[in-house]
Amino acid sequence: MEDKLYDNADSFAMSFDEEWKNIDCDDPRLKINKVFEILSEHPFLVSNPENARKMAEFRIFSLKKFQ
Repeated sequence: MEDKLYDNADSFAMSFDEEWKNIDCDDPRLKINKVFEILSEHPFLVSNPENARKMAEFRIFSLKKFQ
């Protein structure tokens, strides 16, 4: 199931979290950009890039998910 990508926020969040853990970078905004480069073909990022960015920033800066 992990190799299936869907055009929804949940699928993108799972992919984003997995890639986030694999990137070594201290600047969170630069790290978000690097994750987006890796996930550039994810259906949710392709169809809804503005909401994908908002979701990523919310997870990092508001939820402080990875601190």
